[in-house]
Amino acid sequence: MTVTRFCLNPLYFFALLFACLLQNPASAATGDTFPSERKVIRDPVTGVKIAFLTTQSKGDSKIYPTHPQWTADGEWLVFRSARVPGEAMAVNEETGLLVQVSEGGYFGMLVNAQRSGKLYLMRDPAVAADAQPRYGDNPNDKAIIEVNIEALLEDVKNNEVKQSGHYERTVGVVPASMGAGGDMALDAAEDIIYFRIGREEAARHLSDKVALKENFGPRNMGAGPTGIASMNIQTGKIDMVVALPFQLGHIQTNPWVSRELVFCWETGGKSPQRMWTMKVGGEVKALYPEADYEWVTHEAVITRDEVAFAIMGHRKVGTNDEWGPSASRQKPTGLGIVNLRTNEMRIAGQTRSGSGLWHVHGSPDGRWAVGDDFERNLYLIDRTTDEMQLLSGGHKTSARDHTHPTFSRDGTKIQIQSAMLAEDDRSLNIAVIYLPESLLKRQYDEVKRQD
Repeated sequence: MTVTRFCLNPLYFFALLFACLLQNPASAATGDTFPSERKVIRDPVTGVKIAFLTTQSKGDSKIYPTHPQWTADGEWLVFRSARVPGEAMAVNEETGLLVQVSEGGYFGMLVNAQRSGKLYLMRDPAVAADAQPRYGDNPNDKAIIEVNIEALLEDVKNNEVKQSGHYERTVGVVPASMGAGGDMALDAAEDIIYFRIGREEAARHLSDKVALKENFGPRNMGAGPTGIASMNIQTGKIDMVVALPFQLGHIQTNPWVSRELVFCWETGGKSPQRMWTMKVGGEVKALYPEADYEWVTHEAVITRDEVAFAIMGHRKVGTNDEWGPSASRQKPTGLGIVNLRTNEMRIAGQTRSGSGLWHVHGSPDGRWAVGDDFERNLYLIDRTTDEMQLLSGGHKTSARDHTHPTFSRDGTKIQIQSAMLAEDDRSLNIAVIYLPESLLKRQYDEVKRQD
């Protein structure tokens, strides 16, 4: 056998090795930084100030509006990205500095603790970072990971970043038999984290007297059972919370009230009863019992006592198909807000035409509500006066996804995802819209006197 030998210039070898490391995701590490892409513009339609914190086409998307976007100190936004395949990123709102904040991958929801400065994620330890199962759909154990993101980002500022093991801790392992999904939410007390479980595990805890729901609608989704379990943050102990006869979606906690949950019956569209709530250990209750002509969707806990949601109006009057007779403007549509204590509901605003509002949110002080529509427009509602106005309208309808607006905790700005700057008209970037001072400094003396 003849062996052919190659002689390689040492300088060329090390240059080639360095280039490969830069391109190899396996070389990526917690605390790696990327140059700022931050760009501040004015909305081309409304003139409102928008800070685009990412501007490249790197597979960015924001955390879902049901969960906190900012870190506990309010300085950084955590988001999903393909910059480092499979890993989470954070961006400093003021400087635009980008930081990799996980190592080993994750799937499902990224959960920002708002007191402790931690980040929680779910991971399949047996799978590479860039091959994590999107919904946990493989027969492996799953780990819940705690990242001390506050300490990490402080070390990044001081150029003192340590190995990932210094920041990451395995809270506990969920056995494969539980069928854990990546839909998670942190209790307001930040002592337990909730996660979705699969059908087999849920069936073990569901009474034989409970009738299982079947699929609903043309997407053949919605059938049960599923359920929720919890893990103790300190000990890793797992407890069963609830088994449900339908397909569970969007687990949320009330950030102000410990052990209070909101979740939905997920069908991929209209469901017979979308929104549900419960206190852990208590009864599961329908939140805003809906009619067959109402298409309720995209609920989000916005204040201590309130949940915002959309009642869609995107279908022609007279439509009655596999989704039923729902979502036409023959009946009231708009951005609804339901009180968790009194069960009273009020429509905060309604678009005059188009799809109606789709993804909705509100400021924790109860002053503002916001929603997007199918055209990627964002509408702001002043809840004191009921005035609704177009806040931002320059977003491309060809975008890969909707804008998904989420208010900051101080109620002065809204985070979105947008393809406004995308060369391919599809790729999303992370952006923050700042409410104009003229709105923030509004006086309501006349309105209050009328009340």
